[in-house]
Parts: sequence; C-alpha cells; structure tokens
Amino acid sequence: MSFSDLFDNEFKERNKAHFSAIVRVATSDGDLSQEEKQFLDKLAIRLEISPAEYEEILANPLKYPINPPYLYTQRLERLYDLTKMVYTDHILGPKQKEVLTRFALALGFTPGNVNYIVDKALSLLVMNVDSDTFVYEMTHMNK
Repeated sequence: MSFSDLFDNEFKERNKAHFSAIVRVATSDGDLSQEEKQFLDKLAIRLEISPAEYEEILANPLKYPINPPYLYTQRLERLYDLTKMVYTDHILGPKQKEVLTRFALALGFTPGNVNYIVDKALSLLVMNVDSDTFVYEMTHMNK
C-alpha cells in the first residue's frame, strides 16, 4: 500500500465518520424529513460516500465513531462547510437554521451561544466569505 493510498483511506474513513455523525443529528428527533434526506443526498456526494456506504450509514449511523474536532478552529471549519451546504443549496428551506443549530451543537458549540454562532455563520455566508475569512470573523466576533 502506497502512502497516498493510506492517506486516501484515512480521508474516506474520516468522511464516513463525519457523514455518520450528521446522519445521527438529522435523525435524532426520530424522523428524517424530505428536506433533510435531500440534504444528506447532496452531502453524501460531496463527501464521496458511495451509494452502498450511504445506505449502510442510514441503516446504522452508530457504526462509525464520532470524531468531533478537538480544536476550535477545526470546529469552525466544519461549521463553515455545513453552513455553506445548508445555505447554498436552500434544500432545508425554513428548517435550515434549526438543522444547522443541531449540527453546531453536535460539533461542540454550547447551548448558551449556539444561536448567536449560527446567526453569525449564516450572515457571513450571505456576504459570501471564504473559509479563512469565516474562521477569522468567528474567532474575533466578541473582540
């Protein structure tokens, strides 16, 4: 196995774990709405989850361990990715803030400030900022 194959496998496993965690959040209320299903469909494509892996994860999202980002910057980077998908695709419609709030809580943001963080994240995406600007603005929002 080459070094690049090892990296590819690690990347794929991380994507599966990330997708699995998002599926857990999306199904946490016991129901997967049509909008959430469409969002997961698009997310699976972006994360290079095969149709077989997709079905396997939907059937058993607990199969892959949750690997929450340890560093605050990494959480912000994942939040940026999720916010961009939620905002850009408009699949979730009026539920986008609710679903994004659940994702943010799953990423480790606290209930006390999650609404502010989600509002700020969505407002930055309205301004079409890039990832670096997003992380900078989110880390300097109270300064």
